[in-house]
Amino acid sequence: MPQGIPAVVPDDGLTTRQRRNTALLAVHTGNGKGKSTAAFGMAMRAWNAGMDIGVFQFVKNAKWKVGEETAMTALGEVHARTGQGGPVEWHKMGSGWSWIRHGDQAEADHADQARAGWTEIARRLRAETHDFYVLDEFTYPLGWGWIDVEEVLEVLRERPGKQHVVITGRRAPAELVDAADLVTDMTKTKHPMDAGRKGQRGIEW
Repeated sequence: MPQGIPAVVPDDGLTTRQRRNTALLAVHTGNGKGKSTAAFGMAMRAWNAGMDIGVFQFVKNAKWKVGEETAMTALGEVHARTGQGGPVEWHKMGSGWSWIRHGDQAEADHADQARAGWTEIARRLRAETHDFYVLDEFTYPLGWGWIDVEEVLEVLRERPGKQHVVITGRRAPAELVDAADLVTDMTKTKHPMDAGRKGQRGIEW
């Protein structure tokens, strides 16, 4: 695709502008490092374009911190203060799901929490709450059978408006890969952990 020119122009009845403004479903999968990092980089571009950003992390420990969370939250504060960019919401599974009642519920089964998270995301997609969604590590609850893949695909296919969705995680289901507009398979060639080195601040988080 030299100079941004598509190799193929489909005969779909759409103008170039309409095709360019179609909502995008992206999947970042594979065993290599960088799936989430690439998704958050896209979210920063979306923020700069004034889009409303919703990040949903499907991680087991809501206390786990990543540098992108701090950066994106700060960008949300910049928007609230100056109007630059767009609003940002960041949610994490478990206690990070602000719509789940806590207390006893905080100890609920991870699968139940994941399903509750997806139910809320589906509601937001139908309501066009955000312009750009990052569903981080979402392939895992799909692969474990916690969330029905066909239900997810139906919601994504029927989402109204121009809502971009980026899904990350290893072993993305084949049905999700087939449905996506953009698929990147991160292939690991070499990693410091192969040599016994642990994750580093500023590199892994």
